[in-house]
Amino acid sequence: MAPKIHVVLRPVKSIVVRFCPFESNVESTRNFLGCINHKRIQATNKNCEVTADVRHDGSEPLVDVMFVDGDRLIMKGANLTTAEMLTALGTRCNAKEIKEEQKSKKKSP
Repeated sequence: MAPKIHVVLRPVKSIVVRFCPFESNVESTRNFLGCINHKRIQATNKNCEVTADVRHDGSEPLVDVMFVDGDRLIMKGANLTTAEMLTALGTRCNAKEIKEEQKSKKKSP
């Protein structure tokens, strides 16, 4: 049984998933798109815009995540599994949430 990966999209502004469906290395990127579009994950941030950019140009699969604070996370899906991409996104989101909580605690004594 696969481990559950918890992703909270609160610090995410937008996610663009770009791939050519006719390439052989896009399965994990397509699965990532399906996971991100799940209603439970979408419910963590209703303002997060998820865009699927499907091209027929042989380009490599790519996930481009833009955070509210201006940071970006770019994952090249050709050599990553769906779990690795979800874990990377979840880790980055959790780190940003912890940082935001620490900032708010310092402001309010």
